[in-house]
Amino acid sequence: MGVSRRDVIEFVVGALFVAAAAFAHFADVTPVLAFSVAALAIAVLARLVGGATEQLGSRVGSSIASVVQSALGNLPELFIAIFAIREGLIGVVQAALVGSILANSVLVLGIAFVAGGLRNGTQKFDSPRARMIATLTAMAAAILALPSLANAFHAPAAEHSKALSLICAGVLIVLFFLTLPFFLGGGEEGAVEPARWTLTTTVVVLASAGVAAAFVSDWFVSALKPATETLGMSEAFAGLVIVAIAGNAVENVVGVQFALRNRADFAVSVIVNSSLQIALFLTPVLVFASLFFATSLTLAFPTLLAIALLLAAGIAALVVYDGESRWEEGAILIGLYVVIAASFWWGA
Repeated sequence: MGVSRRDVIEFVVGALFVAAAAFAHFADVTPVLAFSVAALAIAVLARLVGGATEQLGSRVGSSIASVVQSALGNLPELFIAIFAIREGLIGVVQAALVGSILANSVLVLGIAFVAGGLRNGTQKFDSPRARMIATLTAMAAAILALPSLANAFHAPAAEHSKALSLICAGVLIVLFFLTLPFFLGGGEEGAVEPARWTLTTTVVVLASAGVAAAFVSDWFVSALKPATETLGMSEAFAGLVIVAIAGNAVENVVGVQFALRNRADFAVSVIVNSSLQIALFLTPVLVFASLFFATSLTLAFPTLLAIALLLAAGIAALVVYDGESRWEEGAILIGLYVVIAASFWWGA
């Protein structure tokens, strides 16, 4: 066992896409082409990060495999958000963060239910771990939405959105670390396949893909605004859909693969855990990090974004608490995502 021919092909494809994105950026090709190539490169790199983290997770057991998978799988999105904040694209960042939660807890979960249900029939995931993830995600969505609702209802707190955002971000990070031991403990060790790669190979691939993702994310953000203007697409839609899906390609692939293998518990944990980490950790970290930039990121999202966030988190929690899934439920979730995404085509 070791690096397979398929692995080598994926490495080569990833390198080619990064090279193509670099050429599109430095050769000043049309913004739409540069944007598209960079988005594809990010998706390919996310797949490589996913493969490396899956190998890393195999060494530490299933109890923390999904945590590792989700955490490192969000690297591309972290880079995109940092570069977008640097460019002052706060609306794009806000939409991308909410879009990532929507993409995972609604779209990817729906795709996994459809794929797993059509192949394996009704799937059961009666897991306290999955229910805890769903509960925390719903709670995090409520906290993230509060500054937006304060603005929408013209509450006194609306005049202090920056301070309220920092308080909310601090609470979310504290909750992340308080609940982390729960996710790092327990779990069935036999649920994870043995690692095929050596630890050196895993680290090299992970580091290389991470560095490449940082550069490609910068090129992606550079082409984002001119591309959206050319396509007549709002920045809110670009962040909510394009950026979110490209940055979460890992969960798109890995979660569906586990559902197809009839490992519904692990599929739900990986998919929904990504939403949870974005809400509990990535978003508040970006709020604090933005203090070092000219433009600060706050949690005062456009009202429709906050409502969509609450709807998605609530519905995902209901589905997970049920303890089983059918492909029809997946189709319903996908339909909901399409309607939410369409409502942002013209802006937030």
